[in-house]
Amino acid sequence: MPAYSVRLIDMGMSKHDLTRKRNNMKAEIEKLEKEARMDPLKKKPDIHARLAKLKAELGEN
Repeated sequence: MPAYSVRLIDMGMSKHDLTRKRNNMKAEIEKLEKEARMDPLKKKPDIHARLAKLKAELGEN
């Protein structure tokens, strides 16, 4: 999925919905960071990839 499609979806959302989405992302990042700290050797790469993706999305907004 191209990066610009995320922006198009966000355009139709209200400020309240955007805030809720951002807070949900922050909560998920916090949960994944705990799991990633327990996996320093990156035996579960999907956790680390998801964490990096969420951090990048949060940085765009």
